[in-house]
Amino acid sequence: MKKLVLSVLAMFAAVNANAEIITGEESMTEVQKQYIKIETKYGDIFFEFFEQDAPKHVEAFKKLTTDGFYNGLVFHRVVPDFVAQTGDPTGTGTGGPGYNIKAEFNSKPHIRGAVGMARAQHPDSAGSQFYFVLKDARFLDGDYTVFGQVVKGMEVVDQITQGDKMDKVTIVTEIE
Repeated sequence: MKKLVLSVLAMFAAVNANAEIITGEESMTEVQKQYIKIETKYGDIFFEFFEQDAPKHVEAFKKLTTDGFYNGLVFHRVVPDFVAQTGDPTGTGTGGPGYNIKAEFNSKPHIRGAVGMARAQHPDSAGSQFYFVLKDARFLDGDYTVFGQVVKGMEVVDQITQGDKMDKVTIVTEIE
């Protein structure tokens, strides 16, 4: 009888412990979606990340943003109906953060508003330079890493000319 009582108590304890694990006293907090906010003289641009498709590019971009790397940088290359490119600390199109990111080519298309990582000829040469696609450019698909998409402010991107600055670049959790 004593064994039976101990067995029942042990089963009850196991079931109760399992219930605590499943339901938990502590609820997991939902991770807030993050966006990039780029302030310009024309207004603000917001874009979302494709973390599932380009995790290393997103991680690097967030780090550079948090460090203030992008603040004040110019759009050094603007080709009408193609791209507006920025992210070079020298403003010449040849600079970067001092390291390269391995390519994460994915199925995200180069459609209007896509945010892609610029690179040199070698596929693994991306660093800090990025571009906004001004008009669908599907011929770039599979050759460059798309890591985001403009969700607000594409009319601002359309006004950018070569030499314009990104006044401030921040990570936000709400789109204003």
